[in-house]
Amino acid sequence: MNVQTPPMSQPDPSATPDPRIDARTRRGRLQMLMLLLVCASPVLFSYFTYYVIKPTGGSTNYGALVDPQRPMPPVQLVDERGDALPLASLRGKWLMLMTDGAACDEACARKLFTMRQIRAGQGEGRERIVPVWLIQGAGKVDGRLVDAYNEPYAGVRFLRMDRAAIAQWLPAAPDGRVEDTIYLVDPLGNLMMRWPKDPDPKKMSGDLKKLLKYSRIG
Repeated sequence: MNVQTPPMSQPDPSATPDPRIDARTRRGRLQMLMLLLVCASPVLFSYFTYYVIKPTGGSTNYGALVDPQRPMPPVQLVDERGDALPLASLRGKWLMLMTDGAACDEACARKLFTMRQIRAGQGEGRERIVPVWLIQGAGKVDGRLVDAYNEPYAGVRFLRMDRAAIAQWLPAAPDGRVEDTIYLVDPLGNLMMRWPKDPDPKKMSGDLKKLLKYSRIG
């Protein structure tokens, strides 16, 4: 006896899709998208804070953002022992930079003091910050400055860099000089901020606190 298998039914192309299935699919996709946004939000907010927000109008930034950012040039520095090292070797930390000739005047000494105090004021975050004095030329630095700032607690690096290379990398403020101000370099090696001449230390510290809080790098 032959048993015939009934033919399989084909879906009716004219049948109307179940709206409940479509609703569940859309809801599942929306939940997945929200989960991805929640997971990525700390990173996105960090980048938005210091790469997108501009210091205009009601902005809370005190320093002026350098736009476009300037990556570290491929130049060599000379360290405290007279050894050569690439500027790029300083990546990985937040760098506060100043530059002056070796004959550091009163304005130069004030910048050194400001950088030391601001770094110390960051509490546990101070280890993420390295103050750097880019010394122009080959003159001798006053030993009192070495004792006061180029030691472990103050943490200021005394590094020599070619004057022309400094001028090409660090932008002076309008009607100002490159020696007038303090700069900030992010841990990726991008020059990103310039504070005004004779800056307000409390406002400078506020900028750094926000950057250290929202950034997961450095």
